[in-house]
Amino acid sequence: MSIAISVLEELLQRIPRLRSQLYFKSSLTALSHAMEDQVLAGLNRPLVIASFQRERFYRQESHRYLRIAELTPQVYVLAAPETSFTNASQGYETIAFEPDDQLSQEWHLVVIGQHYATCLICRERKVAVVDAESAEPMPMDQTRRFEGIWTFDRQVSCTAASLLLDRVLEYRPELAAKVQQAKQEYLTEEVSSGLQGVDPDPFVQRLVTYLQAGQYKLLKAYRSISAQERKERLVNSITAAIRRSLDPEEIFTVAVQELGQAMDVCRCILYRCKPADTSVIVQHEFLAALTLRSLSNQTLSLQDNPLFQVVAQKREPVSITDTQQETNYDLTPLKDWIDRWQIRSWVMVPIVYQGRLMGMVELQGCAPEPHPWEEDDIAMVEAIATQLGVALIQAESYANLEDLNQQLEALERTRSNLIAITGHELRTPLSTIQVCLESLASEPDMPLELRQVMLSSALTDAERMRKLVQDFLTLSRLESGRVEWHLEPLALDECVDLALSSIRTRKTKEHLPDIEAQVPVELPLVRADGEWLVEVLSKLLDNACKFTEPEGQVLIQAKPNGGDMLEVTITDTGRGIEPNRLEVVFDRFYQEEGALRRTAGGTGLGLAICRQIILGLGGKIWAESAGRDQGSQFHFTIPIAKDNSEVAPDTRALIRPPVTSKNRRGRSRATLR
Repeated sequence: MSIAISVLEELLQRIPRLRSQLYFKSSLTALSHAMEDQVLAGLNRPLVIASFQRERFYRQESHRYLRIAELTPQVYVLAAPETSFTNASQGYETIAFEPDDQLSQEWHLVVIGQHYATCLICRERKVAVVDAESAEPMPMDQTRRFEGIWTFDRQVSCTAASLLLDRVLEYRPELAAKVQQAKQEYLTEEVSSGLQGVDPDPFVQRLVTYLQAGQYKLLKAYRSISAQERKERLVNSITAAIRRSLDPEEIFTVAVQELGQAMDVCRCILYRCKPADTSVIVQHEFLAALTLRSLSNQTLSLQDNPLFQVVAQKREPVSITDTQQETNYDLTPLKDWIDRWQIRSWVMVPIVYQGRLMGMVELQGCAPEPHPWEEDDIAMVEAIATQLGVALIQAESYANLEDLNQQLEALERTRSNLIAITGHELRTPLSTIQVCLESLASEPDMPLELRQVMLSSALTDAERMRKLVQDFLTLSRLESGRVEWHLEPLALDECVDLALSSIRTRKTKEHLPDIEAQVPVELPLVRADGEWLVEVLSKLLDNACKFTEPEGQVLIQAKPNGGDMLEVTITDTGRGIEPNRLEVVFDRFYQEEGALRRTAGGTGLGLAICRQIILGLGGKIWAESAGRDQGSQFHFTIPIAKDNSEVAPDTRALIRPPVTSKNRRGRSRATLR
């Protein structure tokens, strides 16, 4: 059974002079509690009828109605059941109506005593806002709206009570006698409207309390909205700076100004740092007043700063309201710094991205009075720090992308050089070999001397091709890490001897410049792979001879490098290198004159191979030159053997095929022409 007629509609029909008004839920809650407090504060035994729409709303107030039932037996509570609400008589009467009854849309409270009467009869107005997922009205909150009547008029209250008691009888006819008694006792006596001899103070106090609570909540909501607006403005300004530029310096400049102004602090600084940094220079600062001393370009000591160490370790903000009264952190190491820069209050917020410390935000209060740090303020600074972390990552990603583009361009240049090298170094000797072999095959009567020339030319170009292929394979092995290093103590002067012998053997028919070796025999042993070390020396000597006129000079020197390394230098008086090309000469396929216009042979892989070998042995290699026709110097370092008391093996046995040379021990200079 359900009733489709609204109690409010029936009341308005019976008393046409009434006009319904609009109420919000918070207003009805205040009125209902004020009416209930009036009953609890009184000494009479009134009739109380309450309709709660749903059981869940009744459960919030059930304890109050247990207290009211102790004062009067005429208490009726109506609600649509959801779990355990049923028709019952337990101190007061509970009436469970059907969920589709009109009562489920209404909110009623009627109180009728011997000397006063009041009623609240309302019906909820549905707002056209639905949950997109459930297609049902949004959950109940303080924005719910009701229309209805609230009055102290006794006639209206008695009429409303009569209508509600009739609804009670519809669902619980067994209460007819009790309901009839209530009508006779409370609804027949004619008493004037209003409060007759009743203290209205509890009612008024309840309304005032709700009004004050409502004002407090409103102010709190305004503060929250203001803080959110400030936070969004800051975040938007930082986001806009990120969109305008990927330059971290520009982003930090905007962020430090916005943060300093928004947080109303004396000083705000931003800087990039890592957990292991010992110091940092401040480059971004906001000052609220020109009278404050600036930290710009000042060096901050991070190693001795306990606050920085805590933030770097925990990746969480640290706030100090008063540095003069701080007990949680030991600020003794910072006392001079705090006094010098007048820091009374302090906040440090890390700039973190995925657990990685990238920078720091510091807010400092320099006023005589401490600056209290609100949780919302620190949370806002954390939000800005998060944005800054994202900006730094984006800037790094952009820089990495630029590096990748440069690497791709270098690869493209390498590809072009490879094509040029292949065309020149392979096609040319192949053509020569083909011409020589065809001539030998087609001219059986060719003179012996000419036949010998043809064979010699073919063998020479075949050797050029073999060397090119060998260099390709060697560099490939080195770059892929497939080389097994056999490190052992070696005498550097013997390695130099072997390299000189190799040059002399391979260039017997060429006019070489003077080559002098100034490698003292008392130098400590080096820890290296003999075969690869001689390979480096041979290629550097070959390179120096190739670009030095026969009248020039090549000098080999070696000396300790001030630590656990020996430095070897090969100096020539040849063409020299332009200063802007001192790094690229070690790139693969680098050709000073271009692959197709050079006067000196070679693949452009020799120096690249030398760099890979030296790096593999744990050293460094670099070039120096004053410029064109000023000669050049190639330096490389090699680790010194830790135990120099160990006897070095015969280095000559490490070279394949073995090459004999005169032992240079006892000499400080050797000349080869």
